[in-house]
Amino acid sequence: MAIGERIRFIRNQRGMTQKWLGIKVGYPEKTADIRIAQYESGSRGPKDELIKKLAEVLDVSTAALTVPNIESYVGIMHTLFTLEDLYGLKIDKVDGEPVIRLNKNAPEFLTMTKMFLAWQEQAAKWRNGEITKESYDEWRYKYPELDTTGMFHKIEVSDELDELLTDELMKSRKI
Repeated sequence: MAIGERIRFIRNQRGMTQKWLGIKVGYPEKTADIRIAQYESGSRGPKDELIKKLAEVLDVSTAALTVPNIESYVGIMHTLFTLEDLYGLKIDKVDGEPVIRLNKNAPEFLTMTKMFLAWQEQAAKWRNGEITKESYDEWRYKYPELDTTGMFHKIEVSDELDELLTDELMKSRKI
């Protein structure tokens, strides 16, 4: 799904008009809907700064808008091949069916396993009726912001603590 299709999909899911979205990202009222229509149709591509604004107004991660080109089966296959190259995904067979899994020998295995387990947990909650489809979608579209596994949580450190830790690290290296 191209970026324009993702914008349209999420905008519609949020119940927003093209004009409203265009105004919220900073276009004049007169041309706001036209500009958003151009992005959604693919006749124009939004620049990085606009993607950030769109994501903010749509209340999603920028990554939710900039998914790879999967508009065709061939595009999907090449996306999977890239994931194999970069992240160690493997094609395999389980019970006679093809499955995609992580390669245990890949350096990214541990990180990807934690991420997949977080995803699997949310998907299971949705399938079991513990959360709504809307909650599941929100988790996916804002990932990793709403992830509770702790993998991507930011820790705010005061300047004083940062300086103290840096000093201690420097001392330990001198010894």
